[in-house]
Formats: sequence, C-alpha cells, structure tokens
Amino acid sequence: MFSPGDKIVYPMHGAGIICGIEERKILGEKKKYYIFKLPCSEINVMIPVDSETAVGIRPIADRAVISDVIELLSAESSQMDSNWNRRYRENMEKLKSGDIMKVAEVVRNLMRADRKKGLSSGERKLLANARQILVSEMMLAADITQIEAEKVIQEAVELG
Repeated sequence: MFSPGDKIVYPMHGAGIICGIEERKILGEKKKYYIFKLPCSEINVMIPVDSETAVGIRPIADRAVISDVIELLSAESSQMDSNWNRRYRENMEKLKSGDIMKVAEVVRNLMRADRKKGLSSGERKLLANARQILVSEMMLAADITQIEAEKVIQEAVELG
C-alpha cells in the first residue's frame, strides 16, 4: 500500500503524488481511494486502493532509469508495423503497460515518424499522451520542471 507523499505512476495517466487516502461511498459501496495529483495539470484522480495491483500502479523510476530512458530516446528507432491500425494498437499496449522504457520507445518512434512523414490525428493524440506520461515521470524522478523534461526529450530524440 502506498502512503500520502509517495510518487507513483498510474499507467495511461502518468506520474504523480498521492495527496491523501479518502474513504468514499460510491454506488452504495464504501471504498478507500488514493487521491492522486498529476504535476502537469490541476487534475486529481481517485484510484481505488484495493485495485492498485490490477491497474498497474508502481513507484516512479529512479534517476539511473531516467539515464537509461534518455539513452533509449537517442538510440535508433525500432521497426514499426506499416499498418496504421496494428501500429496504433501495439503502441497503445506499450502505454498501458506503464513501463517507462516502453513509453519512451513510443515517444521516440512517433516523434521521428512525425518528423519524416507526419502522423495521423489518432497517432498525434497518442504521441501527445505518451509525451505527457513520460514528462510527468521525468519531472518527479529527476526533480526538474516540465519545460526541462520536454527539452531533454526533444534533444535526445533529435540526436538519434
């Protein structure tokens, strides 16, 4: 179980800080919820405490992993399926995993694909979501601002 002040990652939302734990009655059922604050927005998310393993919540990465992420961002792009639909599903699965390395791979590949030939509106939204997830974790793990995290990502992807 996590505690208030813990920095965690909630797949598909990104990294944030647990501000508190509250008991709420929803649909006639009393449950405990983490109150999760995202650093990139003013949004608070309620996550049922009893479903933390099912939804894939994990502690944020440490600084050493962030170095590995930056290395991956500047590495050569991995092969993506030429079929837009399959490529989209594969990238979505990587985001849902909550694994920072897989999220970084999606960001790198889609940023480079956008530079080369442009992205469809669906993939552009997916890239924006993936970037937000990656930025939020980098901010908390490396104790940097949103602008600094975005700059690190941009520069690393452009190196490759």
